[in-house]
Amino acid sequence: MTDTMPATGRRILFLTGTRADYGKIEPVARACQQAGFEISFFITGMHMLGAYGMTKIEVRRFANASFHEFVNQKAGDPHDLVLSKTILGLSDWLREHPQDLVFIHGDRIEALAGALVCATNCIRSAHIEGGEVSGTIDEVYRHCCTKLCTHHFVSSEAAARRIVSLGEPPDSVHVAGSPELDTHARHAGISIDEVRAYYEIPFADYGVAIFHPVTSEAATMGHQADGLFSALEASGKPFVVILPNNDPGSQAIVERIERLPRQRFRVLRSMRFSYFSRLLRDAAVLVGNSSAGVREAPFLGVPSLDLGTRQHKRAQSGSITHASAEDGAAITDFLARRWGRRFTPDLSFGDGDAARQIVDVLTDKRFWRTPLQKAFHDAGPQDTGAVGMPTARKAKLG
Repeated sequence: MTDTMPATGRRILFLTGTRADYGKIEPVARACQQAGFEISFFITGMHMLGAYGMTKIEVRRFANASFHEFVNQKAGDPHDLVLSKTILGLSDWLREHPQDLVFIHGDRIEALAGALVCATNCIRSAHIEGGEVSGTIDEVYRHCCTKLCTHHFVSSEAAARRIVSLGEPPDSVHVAGSPELDTHARHAGISIDEVRAYYEIPFADYGVAIFHPVTSEAATMGHQADGLFSALEASGKPFVVILPNNDPGSQAIVERIERLPRQRFRVLRSMRFSYFSRLLRDAAVLVGNSSAGVREAPFLGVPSLDLGTRQHKRAQSGSITHASAEDGAAITDFLARRWGRRFTPDLSFGDGDAARQIVDVLTDKRFWRTPLQKAFHDAGPQDTGAVGMPTARKAKLG
């Protein structure tokens, strides 16, 4: 007797607020659709802002799905106001369009809103990439989502152990890897020459720079950005620079980027994820504080320089160098030693098969039998592995 179930008739909503989280949930949504689930997207956050490329357009390229757009902020809105607006908009929509499961990702304010709405309305929810650590307020949001969501799809055993330590039942935690690596693992179907032509990137040998604000360091972000981009200017090397997200402190970063010499710096508001994947694959280095520097670049073997506290303690790999954004000497040394070097791919966060593993869980009847009423799980000897830490059930079943 099989424990698998047909997906036909089950409705799954994917909440997306940024270009970054869409790159992570898109492979999962596509695999769910191929398995027979009905797919919808609730599009909000940065996707709806023209200053950040109106990236809702990329989400709407997803074929045979339903879409709802919701403006949850205006420029300068604080996080608590964005949170309340998102809760109101999503709650109203879900009452009119009931879903069997809601997927949220990561640590953004939209994810926290989604987790709250699902918890207070007894809607089954799945959190992607919980249990991770960083050096910002986002880590608090991420752990709050863990306590609110009913299911967890994590990128590593370390993340799984943290979630179990927070009182989540091991059977609700599934180690699948990072879904965005699915995109990087497969051929994008586009050449680097096509990417360069589409985005008018004039140089074939280039680095990529992505520097986001750290909410708790908003007052110093302009100084940090000046340290970084002054060092990049002094290096004489060409860079593709992608504008930061819209967290507090972003304006100071943008103002510094606007002063970069355009003959060596191609500045983009955003990129289609498949195009970004191809661009990163051929980059000489990645510099900044994006999660791409500690996860996607190591997976592709691209050397990365992780600056500041935003990804603090999140990952370690031989291809990653850590430094302060104001440390011009360290930045210069990194560019001299690592430019164009290639490393063995790092598979610490999966091998590019996360979406299939997640669907394997969703098509198991046991997933849908899990009670929506949550209870704190006290970790005991049965949850302890060889290293004396709680362990989680693998996502791959059978």
